[in-house]
Amino acid sequence: QVQLVESGGGLVQPGGSLKLSCAASGSRDSIVAVGWFRQAPGEPREFVARLNRGGAITYGDSVKGRFAISRDTNKNMIYLQMNSLKPEDTAVYYCHLARSVAPLDVWGQGTQVTVSA
Repeated sequence: QVQLVESGGGLVQPGGSLKLSCAASGSRDSIVAVGWFRQAPGEPREFVARLNRGGAITYGDSVKGRFAISRDTNKNMIYLQMNSLKPEDTAVYYCHLARSVAPLDVWGQGTQVTVSA
């Protein structure tokens, strides 16, 4: 059983920074990619960032140049460094694992990020 637990969310002023963490427990086998998504109230879940097992990284257009995803395999941790935050970055942020065996998708419970003066 693979589980993900996010932390590090909170309230930050526009232009500020925040670092989200995601602790993964359980089997590390068959992981294709790790990533982050977000969902604002009344909006569909949005892709934020992805790091695949080959090391390739992709970002959503709205966060390119401001956010950075990283992974510490030894500690089973996934991170999202968020800089130059904007009010439109306000959302619940979810950690995600893509796997090659069932369950194919694993989600964390989410952590709230609020960007406001």
